[in-house]
Amino acid sequence: MISDKSLARIAGFCYLIVIATGLFSEVFVRQALRVSNDALVTAQNIQTHEMLFRWGFVADLINFVVGLPAILIIYHIFKRVNKLLLQLALAFVIVQTAVIAVNLLNQISPMLILSNQTYLNTFQPNQLATLSLLSLNIQILGYAIGLVFFGFYCLIVGYVIYKSGFLPKLFGILYGVAGLCYLINSFTMFLSKGFANPLFTYLAIPIFIGELSLCLWLLIKGIDSKKLNVKN
Repeated sequence: MISDKSLARIAGFCYLIVIATGLFSEVFVRQALRVSNDALVTAQNIQTHEMLFRWGFVADLINFVVGLPAILIIYHIFKRVNKLLLQLALAFVIVQTAVIAVNLLNQISPMLILSNQTYLNTFQPNQLATLSLLSLNIQILGYAIGLVFFGFYCLIVGYVIYKSGFLPKLFGILYGVAGLCYLINSFTMFLSKGFANPLFTYLAIPIFIGELSLCLWLLIKGIDSKKLNVKN
């Protein structure tokens, strides 16, 4: 039977892949190719770097597939601390995964809109470019909706980690802060005119630190389930 320490390291490795693929698709694909309020340039970027755009889509799919084992292992290990809370967290992250996975249709839609297929000849190039950028803008909002559920997941898991005694309490705090930042990030976008998000750069730092710190601790150190603090 696989020990909790080995399972934790598997979860940490999976989480590292999740972080890497997420950063790649967000920073090096979506943010690199999408030009806000310039549909024609965005369309040109996508057509010029078609394979990069496709790899960004594939990276997101890998993100969700590899993320599921990490989530289930975390649930398996920490359910002894508070099973009900972990079940609630699991429900949140399942909804988040489903929302963002379906939302990937908006991310890949520009490949269809800009495909030069015969049935698209009724549209002008600038119209197709506009539809393409609109699809990407909807994808951003769909992603933000999914991250609301993930934010609650991080808050709950951070609290359970803090109470568990398996890991230093600092990691629970950092993970909970990451969850709070996800919530602030999404609701700032929803409530801002034009869905602007001026706080993203500042919120991304504690999010990255919170998730990466937990990921690396699980990967390198694992956990010692003998340290379970059942009284907390």
